[in-house]
Amino acid sequence: MFKALNTAATGMSAQQTRIDVTANNMANVNTTGFRKARTEFQDLLYQNVRTPGGQTADGSTLPTGVQIGQGTRTVSTTHMHSQGSLQQTEGPLDVAIEGAGYFQVQRPNGTLAYTRSGNLKTDAQGQLVTADGLAIDPNITIPPDAVSVTISADGLISATTAGQTAAQEVGQLQLANFANPAGLEAIGRSLYVPTNASGEPIVATPGQEGLGTVAQGFLEGSNVQVVTEMIDLITSQRAYEVNQKVIESADEMLQRVTNR
Repeated sequence: MFKALNTAATGMSAQQTRIDVTANNMANVNTTGFRKARTEFQDLLYQNVRTPGGQTADGSTLPTGVQIGQGTRTVSTTHMHSQGSLQQTEGPLDVAIEGAGYFQVQRPNGTLAYTRSGNLKTDAQGQLVTADGLAIDPNITIPPDAVSVTISADGLISATTAGQTAAQEVGQLQLANFANPAGLEAIGRSLYVPTNASGEPIVATPGQEGLGTVAQGFLEGSNVQVVTEMIDLITSQRAYEVNQKVIESADEMLQRVTNR
């Protein structure tokens, strides 16, 4: 009976984690370039009362056994790196990635981080930065007197300055990809950093080495599907309630045993 209490408790804990992940997905439904997470579970060790295939006292083989599970646990929260929908903004420095790849940004500690959020800006020096002020790598500077900026599908950035009719090249966007994007570590602010699981970044021009292209005047929306998240939320809530009912039933049975 005590096994039922502990087993149901692990189920409630697992569903609580799933609800926490779902809540974060829902909170970021409008976050540019956000990647939703999926909760994955594993069953715990089993108590083998009788092992399948074991021998009985008369020498025959057991076709089945008696194995009592001890619950579940959360084994991972996997970020789903599927394409989000493109939203037209007409902003000259808004850039969406169509396909695989991440923009590279320079962190204050000198290391690189990676993002799908392409709502780019310029700082006081005209350097291309993210909404948080982190510089795009490689560094690209837009002339202060630029009257128009053009970003091609392969990431080539050209600017037309005042008094000129011909555009001049000012920089080239580079994208990075990973052998296992699900192994990237999310650090907040729509940034990811590589880990041993993700592998080293593969850097190339957009459209090469299996990387996607870029679209100027668009932003990639979150890949969260509200209807799917609502279904997951309801499913988790019902599973939580069922596990809670198991605990109540087991507790009631224990009370009857101890009161006899």
